[in-house]
Amino acid sequence: MALYEHIYLARQDVSAQQVEALTEQFRGIIESLGGKIEKVEYWGVKTLAYRIKKNRKAHFTLLNIDAPAAAITEMERQSSLNEDVLRLLTIRVEALEAGQSAMMRKRDDDDRGDRPDRGDRGRGPRPDRPPRRPRDDAPASEEGGF
Repeated sequence: MALYEHIYLARQDVSAQQVEALTEQFRGIIESLGGKIEKVEYWGVKTLAYRIKKNRKAHFTLLNIDAPAAAITEMERQSSLNEDVLRLLTIRVEALEAGQSAMMRKRDDDDRGDRPDRGDRGRGPRPDRPPRRPRDDAPASEEGGF
């Protein structure tokens, strides 16, 4: 059997429970055709780069799948018929990623707050530049003059 990573985007107005139900529906299709889902990651609601079917946000879900090609084809066919699924992408990979995906690691890093405080932007001179010279004030222009 081949290894696949499958990501689908569900409409923003469906609930997280409905997204889980979609995932279980896909799991049933894969398992009925002799495959198995190794890992499921729900990435949450994220803003899209552009509108897709009048939606600006979507629920993102990643599935790591070990299944025959026929199971993937059937799952994609069922997904395309479902009006709650906006987009899907399935790629064949050599090996499934162990542990968390890059998206989950990024979210954990953002939650921990390991990044330096960026609240000081725009305050004071930059240490890597020389101080600015004051501009010569030009005389005020007369009425209508440029």
